[in-house]
Amino acid sequence: MLELAGRRFDQNALLIMAIVNRTPDSFYDRGATYAFDKALERVAEVVAAGAEIVDIGGVTAAPGDEVDAAEEIRRTVDFVARVRAEFPELIISVDTWRHEVGRAVCEAGADLLNDAWGGYDPRLAEVAAEFDAALVCTHAGGVRPRTRPHRIFYDDVLADVLSRTVDLAERAVELGVSRERVLIDPGHDFGKNTWHSLEVTRRLGEMVATGWPVLVSLSNKDFVGEALDLPLEQRLLGTLATTAICAWQGATVFRAHNVAETRQVLDMVAAIRGSQPPRRAVRGLA
Repeated sequence: MLELAGRRFDQNALLIMAIVNRTPDSFYDRGATYAFDKALERVAEVVAAGAEIVDIGGVTAAPGDEVDAAEEIRRTVDFVARVRAEFPELIISVDTWRHEVGRAVCEAGADLLNDAWGGYDPRLAEVAAEFDAALVCTHAGGVRPRTRPHRIFYDDVLADVLSRTVDLAERAVELGVSRERVLIDPGHDFGKNTWHSLEVTRRLGEMVATGWPVLVSLSNKDFVGEALDLPLEQRLLGTLATTAICAWQGATVFRAHNVAETRQVLDMVAAIRGSQPPRRAVRGLA
């Protein structure tokens, strides 16, 4: 079972975590939702398209201009509070590796802390425990936040993913985070080259077999672009194919830019595996 914001989800759940970046330099939307009102419009749009979770970020993952904790807080806290007020049933996540930011957004109403940098700040898990928030434990290969891997090597990339994410998850539970509120994420592209991300995708079932709910962040990433030799704006189909494969293997949460398309893919997977009935079934029956 997975519990987020007081809602419980079983092993058949396929949840969308929609990306809302309060950054001027995000790799995909190039700052389209940096302005407060544009970000709020984006939240309304993704909720209407079927997202159960929004993931609000104040710092882009890519290298770039320095963004200190105070600026990250400025970009996220008031926005979280506004989203909490306008969408009281929505599960609100914040993408941060800093415990100071985690504390501030939890005080403003965040339900989930999405630590995409592999426990770089170990106090973030302590904040999740203090506020009874959920936590995403991600594999980043030990690289520093906002840096790219260079000639990174693993004897067995999936073994490293499992070791690091499960250790982070178990530590979080020891600190007081509810076991049902901890997710693990293989961290596609983070601390990995394209071969690594493809192998993690092929073997995702091994992550699911640990019993921890699995989140995947696949949307328009470089491993998709390199696999197909396509630029950023042409990666949707590759993203959706990867989404279907991860869903079939048992992933639970899918962090995505293209919510409506992702919702269709997940609903189709659910229909094929029999966990969700067809929306309409009259063929051969009428």
